[in-house]
Amino acid sequence: MKRVLRLFTIKTKLEVFMITYALGLGAVKRGQEYMIQYPGNIGKVFFLLCTGAVFIAAAKMLQAVEFDAAFGED
Repeated sequence: MKRVLRLFTIKTKLEVFMITYALGLGAVKRGQEYMIQYPGNIGKVFFLLCTGAVFIAAAKMLQAVEFDAAFGED
C-alpha cells in the first residue's frame, strides 16, 4: 500500500515543477476558452485568473515540499 501511496506523494521540487507545468498548460487552454466565450476585457480577466491560480498553487506546493524536507518524519 505504501508503494501505491508514494505515486501520489510529491517529494521533490522537480515533481512540483512538472505538476506546475501540467497545471499551467491546462490553465492556458481554459483561459483561451474563456476568451472565446467572453470577448473583451472580462475574457482577459478570466484568463489571468486561471493562470494566476497556477502560480499560487505552485508556491504552496513548493512551501510544502520545503517544510516537509525540514520537519518531515522521513
